[in-house]
Amino acid sequence: MDEPKVTGTKPKMSSTRTILVVLGFLSTLAVIALIAVAVTQNQPLPKNIKYGIVLDAGSSHTNLYVYEWPAEKENDTGVVQQVEVCKVEGPGISGYSHATEKAGPSLAQCLQQAKEVIPSAQHKETPVYLGATAGMRLLRRQNESAADEVLSSVGNTLRSAPFNFQGARIISGEEEGAYGWITINYLLGNFKQSGWKKLLYTLKSLSETSGALDLGGASTQITFVSKHVSESPENQLYFRLYGKDYQVYTHSFLCYGKDQALQQKLARDLQTVENSSLPDPCFHKGYERTININEFFKNPCTSDKKKQLPFSQLYIKGEGDYQKCRESIQKLFNKSNCRFSSCSFNGIYLPPVQGDFGAFSAFYFVMNFLNLTSESSPLALNKVTSTIESFCARPWQEVKTAYHHIKEKYLSEYCFSGAYILSLLENGYAFTENNWQKIHFLGKIGNSDAGWTLGYMLNLTNMIPAEEPASPPLSHGSYVGLMVLCSLVLVSVLLFAWLLFHKPKCLQKGIV
Repeated sequence: MDEPKVTGTKPKMSSTRTILVVLGFLSTLAVIALIAVAVTQNQPLPKNIKYGIVLDAGSSHTNLYVYEWPAEKENDTGVVQQVEVCKVEGPGISGYSHATEKAGPSLAQCLQQAKEVIPSAQHKETPVYLGATAGMRLLRRQNESAADEVLSSVGNTLRSAPFNFQGARIISGEEEGAYGWITINYLLGNFKQSGWKKLLYTLKSLSETSGALDLGGASTQITFVSKHVSESPENQLYFRLYGKDYQVYTHSFLCYGKDQALQQKLARDLQTVENSSLPDPCFHKGYERTININEFFKNPCTSDKKKQLPFSQLYIKGEGDYQKCRESIQKLFNKSNCRFSSCSFNGIYLPPVQGDFGAFSAFYFVMNFLNLTSESSPLALNKVTSTIESFCARPWQEVKTAYHHIKEKYLSEYCFSGAYILSLLENGYAFTENNWQKIHFLGKIGNSDAGWTLGYMLNLTNMIPAEEPASPPLSHGSYVGLMVLCSLVLVSVLLFAWLLFHKPKCLQKGIV
């Protein structure tokens, strides 16, 4: 019996195989080409870096900050980075009121440091700004001509530097609060989302921005986005950033920085003193300090309590009693007079605090010293209170031995400063046990210090646009990654098709 003949099968299979092989070869070449182009295109371009310098002339000292950013990404959020910080030796520039000609030269060492960090070819195009805060605001109240002479001195020094001098001025408390708010939200990336981040942002119910709590030596600021109708126009600011509108509440309390708050407390204590010895619960037991009465009342924060006393020097003796210290501090906050629906203190309007807050400058420095800034395991308010209370109760000799590397002037005031911060946040701003953990104590965000200086420079250089710049939905890296993924999927489909139409011999069992 003759075997049946199969005709046309082999040529058909052969031609299909040839087509698939050719398609597979071409697809492989296409994938290799795509990946090669992607890798080549994704190579970083030569850096075109710009620089900016801001000097923060605070009440107790001056810091110089150097920032850098890619020139082609000026309007992207989060691209400006701090690359250098230099602490100027000596007091803040307001401390040179009796020798104004020395204020400018005091900046020389830090300006030299900036010259070494910034390439010499870019010195002339690098803007330098100086903003003076509450120390100079107080000096202007006390002696306007001295304040002008100090600014003139620092201006002359900055003009003689090889940078592009853009001015030295006293900024208002409201500006200080607003620029601090801009800084922390810029660094946290809260102003602008793009690509996948933008999609995720719309899917999550996150607080859009963080409030800002700033504490210096002579003033303190609170700034946050409020959804309540403002009852006090002078405390209201409006920003349009990256296409979004922000209604911001801000207020600056002059004389309520930690150093001036201590001076206010002592001035109040002096009203009832009977002799030159003053027991003080806010200093450690065993600590002693001498104060010159004549100089004490020259301060604008204490001059309204000036009193004729039968002695020229006051001798403070520490008691280390936290509860008494809190009672003494709380007298600084007048809560009795409020013509609005809600107030902080001294009759100043404050809408209910809401959302997260970043607390920086002295808020961070003091709480960090007391080991109360952990973000991984934030402490409840009662634990924070007990920690500060325990620290205040330690004898001065024990504290001095344990922290011998810290200057006595600063070390002696941590008890007061810790108690003052709790009084300000609880009694002043009405934070409670329920929202205490919404406060995040920030020293740095990434590589940049939390503070007003970056926001100040961003504003003056117009690096935050009112409208969101046009940008593709995906970044270049995301686009390349997506193309590579599509290529791999294509190869997989072709391989599957080849296996489907041309089974390997190991799968051809049963075919006669």
